[in-house]
Amino acid sequence: MSEEKDAVDAITAQWFAVRPELDTAPMAVFGRIYRIAKAMGDAMEERYQRFGISRGEFDVVGTLRRSGAPYTLSPRQLSATLMLTTGGMTGRLDKLEKAGLLSRKPDPHDRRGLQVTITDRGLALVDEAVTAGLEVQRAALTGLSDAEVAQLTGLLRKLMAGV
Repeated sequence: MSEEKDAVDAITAQWFAVRPELDTAPMAVFGRIYRIAKAMGDAMEERYQRFGISRGEFDVVGTLRRSGAPYTLSPRQLSATLMLTTGGMTGRLDKLEKAGLLSRKPDPHDRRGLQVTITDRGLALVDEAVTAGLEVQRAALTGLSDAEVAQLTGLLRKLMAGV
């Protein structure tokens, strides 16, 4: 099966023309990873807008949802899971609480701490949004067979372990 050339091929060809001694294989891999991540990030952002949330806000309610009942975590746990600063997390929590998708209450075990819990409204919204987001991701994979998806998953896992 012949594959069409893409923008990354053009970039690596340009580098080859001016610096033929360079091995641009890493550029070809990561250039595509960056472009795929950007395109998928934009597509997911657009899909989540239908639910009145951003991708970052989905990440917060999604993390609470996948934590399991009672769907409660501390802001510190959320920040660590999402690799966000506490300041960035506070802004997201403020917006999501104002929208009625989560609540913050004092931690009964630590009077200095808070507990963040997804509301029933937030639970319903995130369940719809995750399904919609998976549709976008599934559509992006339609050019690959199930075996290719499994192979790609394994290769990306291996790559990620090395960085």
